[in-house]
Amino acid sequence: MNVNGVDVLVDGQGAHTVLMLHGWPDTPSLWDSSVAALQDGYRCVRVFLPGYDLSQPPQPVSVVDFTRFLRQVVDAVSPQEPVSLLLHDWGCLFGYEFAARHSHRVARIVGVDIGDTSSGAYLKSLSVKEKLMIAYYQLWLAAAWKLGRWAPGIANRMTRFMARAIGCRNAPEQIAWQMNYPYAMGWFGTMGGLRELARVDHVLGVTLPALYIYGRRKPFMFHSARWLDQLAATPGCEVKGMDTGHWVMRQKPVEFNACVRTWLDHSTSAVR
Repeated sequence: MNVNGVDVLVDGQGAHTVLMLHGWPDTPSLWDSSVAALQDGYRCVRVFLPGYDLSQPPQPVSVVDFTRFLRQVVDAVSPQEPVSLLLHDWGCLFGYEFAARHSHRVARIVGVDIGDTSSGAYLKSLSVKEKLMIAYYQLWLAAAWKLGRWAPGIANRMTRFMARAIGCRNAPEQIAWQMNYPYAMGWFGTMGGLRELARVDHVLGVTLPALYIYGRRKPFMFHSARWLDQLAATPGCEVKGMDTGHWVMRQKPVEFNACVRTWLDHSTSAVR
């Protein structure tokens, strides 16, 4: 399917649609095993984050413009019924914001490894060392984005170095500086920045039922313990920690996909 000039991948014949959004520095192929696990019962829809299709020129977009595009995708693939969202990394940020702006078009959310990072509780939960670690890798990638337009070779080497350093094992040719613009949005205000986003702890478990899956083997978490406990205690919601790093679906694919499938089946059956 093509929506507004962008290719949209659609697999499966199920009555309910699951929209999958990847993060940095990935592509829709991140969800290949999830599509295989879900497509006999669900319609699986995937798109590139803007600028992440390396066959195309750099294409940063604002949060407003991307959520507007997601609304077009959802209306095209599921015009009558709301969809479920399966999100990871920056896909979580954009997907949560879409759900906040268009809650009537979303039935439920599966968020992977990114939780209430915009909340005061999360910031308070981080030690000084953890805050410095986060600032280091994010500013490095934001700087690579700025450098990319003048010295793309250096910017690519910076980006691939950091991807390797934090545990991403994608092939180097699949990683490029143009993927880094969300970090520039966060630190430099590029494309309108990220200051006016909805609070995740006001969406997951409050407006919409949610499954949150996270990796326990990381130097720091992307959620606060307080929010985790609150979500786990909310009817219709579930929290699952797995013995992985950030890329849960790649490090424990069988366990991850079984967890997602079981929760989606139960949640959609409860609605019916």
